Amino acid sequence: MPTTPAASTAARRRATFSTLTVSEVRRLTADSVEVAFAVPEELQDDFDYAPGQYVALRTRLDGQEIRRSYSLCQQPIPGEIRIAIKRDLGGVFSTWANEHLAPGDQLDVMNPAGAFVSRRAITSMNHPEELAAEAVARRPDVHLVAVAAGSGITPIMAIVRSVLAASEQAAVDLVYANRSASDVMFAEELGDLKDRFPSRFAVHHVLSREQRINPLFTGRLDEEKLQVLLDQVLQVPETDEWFLCGPFELVQLTRDALAARDVPEESVRYELFTTGRPDRPAGQQGRTVEPVEDDGDGRTIEFTLDGLTGSVTSPESSGETVLNAALRSRSDVPFACAGGVCGTCRAKVVSGEFTMEENFALESDELEAGYVLTCQTRPTGEKLVVDYDT
Repeated sequence: MPTTPAASTAARRRATFSTLTVSEVRRLTADSVEVAFAVPEELQDDFDYAPGQYVALRTRLDGQEIRRSYSLCQQPIPGEIRIAIKRDLGGVFSTWANEHLAPGDQLDVMNPAGAFVSRRAITSMNHPEELAAEAVARRPDVHLVAVAAGSGITPIMAIVRSVLAASEQAAVDLVYANRSASDVMFAEELGDLKDRFPSRFAVHHVLSREQRINPLFTGRLDEEKLQVLLDQVLQVPETDEWFLCGPFELVQLTRDALAARDVPEESVRYELFTTGRPDRPAGQQGRTVEPVEDDGDGRTIEFTLDGLTGSVTSPESSGETVLNAALRSRSDVPFACAGGVCGTCRAKVVSGEFTMEENFALESDELEAGYVLTCQTRPTGEKLVVDYDT
């Protein structure tokens, strides 16, 4: 399948931080806000993005560096990016952002990345008018289905808005799970989309703690409800592409159900905002190992970044990841979540043996090409060579 403009740009672009100013903070629900950043003209090329991509934020709270990744929620326009931040239970950054972040504040923002983008519909970045005609000519009647839960709606909003604007024949179905109506992020915007595109956009709200007229949409979105939705509500054979965003359990449940219906794997795009494992929270930098003298038990990790090659020795007994080892040598090695979810730390293995413990970001073609998540990869031989620039 040909590489889309979004996919090729995401693969080529070096992950770097720029300081941006908050231009607006808008309350979405009691526990979530939409945050807009002004992008100066000289940085607009760096912040081109395709609908579905994300940015990483970096700041210091209580003396510690904090990094978090958030999806972009609007269709691309020059001069501005918008994200949504939902307060997580015990979340240091999300709580601070919901309670204290205000216009005029400045944060370090990584340029957009991520492969949760449409392979069939518009992927036009900051110039939708340039590719909209091409997308319409290629497949004007594209039909997409999205399944989201909670803050998983954020990248879906950008995708839905862009796809519906790209073609008067494009159609989107959205299944959106929340606890109650008051927890629905972008409720007003979703209602506006329904009013603007009544024959091309349908949203099916599933509320786990609120009674609805149709029992199908009341209660948790479990396997039984999903099967009914796929059999009776959604047009599985007519759907060109699927977008799944939410917790691991829901995403995997939906992937399995689609696979059982012979939906091609390449037609299913998915992104996680959590692995579903409380012992492996995303968003935390792993521990580092103090440098030690080579006593014969060290493993060499060599990495190339921005055309420069560095080398660091990692004690065999430490179980250190490639990311941690590289960070001990260079502080600008790219990473965001360090939990195997976002894919920012992706690199290609040039040579050497390794194990990768978790992978919630790389697709099968990337794995076959030799790419790994360095936050989850550990050398198992004497030397491992990786390239962040490939």
